[in-house]
Amino acid sequence: MPAFIVGTIRVTDAEAWQGYVQRVGATFEHHGGRVLLRGALARELSGQPHGDRVVVAEFADLDALMRWHESPEYQSLVALRDAGAEVVLTAYQT
Repeated sequence: MPAFIVGTIRVTDAEAWQGYVQRVGATFEHHGGRVLLRGALARELSGQPHGDRVVVAEFADLDALMRWHESPEYQSLVALRDAGAEVVLTAYQT
């Protein structure tokens, strides 16, 4: 059953964030993940959004998603991610 990770992002340091973005994409491939959407806030429709950017990635299942999240490749980028933005990551399953 496919699983998705949704990240809502509030950039606090554009340079650090760009360094993270340039590296994180390569961490998905090894775990079968693929980015479906990277976008910027266009309009608030209901409620208050967290941040001004969003990312959605798909994995074959929740186990693959968790292997990616806990992988040394991804974990080595967490400090850079946190230096560049406030990020909320949430996993969903269909």
